[in-house]
Amino acid sequence: MKKSIGILEFKSIAKGIEATDLMLKAADVRLILSSPLCPGKYITIIGGEVGPVKIAVETGKQAACDFALEGHVISNVSEAVFPALSGTTRVENYASLGIIETLTAVSSVIVGDTAVKASNVTLIDIRIARGLGGKGYVLLTGEVSSVKTAVLACEERMREEGTIIATSVIASPSKAILCELQ
Repeated sequence: MKKSIGILEFKSIAKGIEATDLMLKAADVRLILSSPLCPGKYITIIGGEVGPVKIAVETGKQAACDFALEGHVISNVSEAVFPALSGTTRVENYASLGIIETLTAVSSVIVGDTAVKASNVTLIDIRIARGLGGKGYVLLTGEVSSVKTAVLACEERMREEGTIIATSVIASPSKAILCELQ
């Protein structure tokens, strides 16, 4: 089966930690991220084969009950998502810069995966909600037309959920702004 990731966001730090422990015990998955978020929330991201990830996410939802805010499994996740989650993607040339701001941490991961699958872009960063009031954002680069295509695909994908706050595509971003983002 294909690699996947599971993402759960909790409205309680204590229940998030408890549910994460049960998730890891319920299935053969690896922990990618487990951390408190602003304002007083908790996020867990796990990875592995699709079946075990689905089992772990369902276990986490059941364990957290009303404390689970949002959960999602991304099957066949793009390999580009992993370095973007840790902010370790190296980029030499920024033809343009795409920015997609989301309401939740979970939606920022979904947006990152959607963007890289929709067009020939490089996923730079998936910033998850630390110090952002629970929001997230995705940075990507590539030719202007490719970045625009990726941003539009994300807007279309997330339209029903209404979790994209704003998007922007900057052609030839200034070196000063790029330094600030790294």
